[in-house]
Amino acid sequence: MDVINTEFKRCVVVKTSGRVDGSTAPDLRKALEALTEEGKLNIVFDMSEVNFMASAGWWVLIDTQKKVKPRGELVLANIEKGIRESLNLVGMGSYFTIYEDVVSAVGSF
Repeated sequence: MDVINTEFKRCVVVKTSGRVDGSTAPDLRKALEALTEEGKLNIVFDMSEVNFMASAGWWVLIDTQKKVKPRGELVLANIEKGIRESLNLVGMGSYFTIYEDVVSAVGSF
């Protein structure tokens, strides 16, 4: 799994593509842990090219959110409709701030 980071003045945009599941979630975890260890606590996860999100991927995002709060936040952008519905179905839709696009997400910081 390729994880691409784009740094902005107040946040970092993290982007990946394809499936985030049990075999790829550890790569995402490593990328997000590296950012938090560097003190980068405002993170936008651009999901525009993610077509499947397994529970392993959600746990990575939840753990990251716990690490960055209350000094920062992990926000989500460009979530595919089906993935958003599954997030709401399990009651986690309110755990993350969700933006329709990356520009809005970056602008929130």
